Amino acid sequence: MPHEIRVPRLGWSMEEGTFVSWRKRPGEHVAAGEILFEFEGEKALQEIESLDTGVLQIPDDSPAPGTVVPVGQLLGYLLDSGESIPGESSSGSPHVPRQLPIEAAGFPTLAEARSAVAETQPPAATIASPRARRIAADLGLDWTVLTGTGLGGRVRESDVRAAALSLDVPSKPIPAGPPQTSEPKRVRVSPRRKAIANRLRLSSQRAIPVTITTVADATNLVGLRDQFKASGARIIPSLTDIVACLVAGVFKSHPHVAARWEVDRESLVQAADDGFHIGIAVDTPDGLLVPVIRDVGRKSLLDVATASRTLIEQARKGRLGADDMQDGVFTITNLGAFGIDTFTPIINYPEIAVLGLGAIRREADSFLDGRNTSPGRMVLSLTFDHAALDGAPAAAFLKDLSASVANAAACLMSR
Repeated sequence: MPHEIRVPRLGWSMEEGTFVSWRKRPGEHVAAGEILFEFEGEKALQEIESLDTGVLQIPDDSPAPGTVVPVGQLLGYLLDSGESIPGESSSGSPHVPRQLPIEAAGFPTLAEARSAVAETQPPAATIASPRARRIAADLGLDWTVLTGTGLGGRVRESDVRAAALSLDVPSKPIPAGPPQTSEPKRVRVSPRRKAIANRLRLSSQRAIPVTITTVADATNLVGLRDQFKASGARIIPSLTDIVACLVAGVFKSHPHVAARWEVDRESLVQAADDGFHIGIAVDTPDGLLVPVIRDVGRKSLLDVATASRTLIEQARKGRLGADDMQDGVFTITNLGAFGIDTFTPIINYPEIAVLGLGAIRREADSFLDGRNTSPGRMVLSLTFDHAALDGAPAAAFLKDLSASVANAAACLMSR
């Protein structure tokens, strides 16, 4: 029997997504477990495996690549030898359902519809746009005697102005009228944007967010990155990469911060050992995504930087898989590149905390001996779920992280 190929539900809140492309051609044999098509659901691009075996047949009315389709939408069929698409005859000609005559279906004929429209149309002399009426009144013209060039004989502004010029009757300047305004642009919200919005609403509904901030001396942090630049290294860690490694180090003393809620919210899952999975917020053309760097506590800084670069590239190309955004216990978001000093990051639920990195500012410090230095200072903003974490332990974590940032090179060497 024919096996239907339908849009799967890739997430508990997913209602629709974008059909990206077929990975098999019509008429090609497909085995169970082979990649059949690509589909973009909530934030992630998925390769969908075939559940059945057969020859792929795609109906003419199957959604085209790039089409937004609901969960359960029929895409095609897998057929056994000798089978045809349901609704088609054995010769392959599509079955066309019998159509009732228009009169039998209860609809008016085309002639009747046109007659009804004509009867409801007012005479041409009584049709004019409000703007045409106003300008005609200003010029002292009787617009009811004009022949309109608009739809159904409607008198337009251009008709009034043309008549005024041809009759040479204006005794006062023709008003220019207010500037034309364009209609507001309406942009359809993409499935990915909807998924992001739903996640943010879920965070605001289920978490009790509290944000605390501190100022860290980032001089050593910047100096460490400059050393990588000067060395000509193939991969230069970003500030976010370095901070991620520092966060993993501080987690060893504050494991209660590296946690996430269970689905039933009856318990918290803390990261095991030093295998901290840390998410990094990435701005993409389609919205904010949070790929997860796995086992940051067990990786070197260069390994973290390599993983980070790969995930960011995949995120911006729309090639992240669902697994790339799962199991995080903490998220880092950096708005410093935009000149933002401090902000309130939003918890990536079901995680219980998120760290925001602000811009690095250089400010002069005066010492007792009169020497002046200009260390880099950076605001660290920690938002945590007060339902899972109290203020004192959250503040202790942020304090230790600030000290770690101030001694970045030494802390990384001791990992």
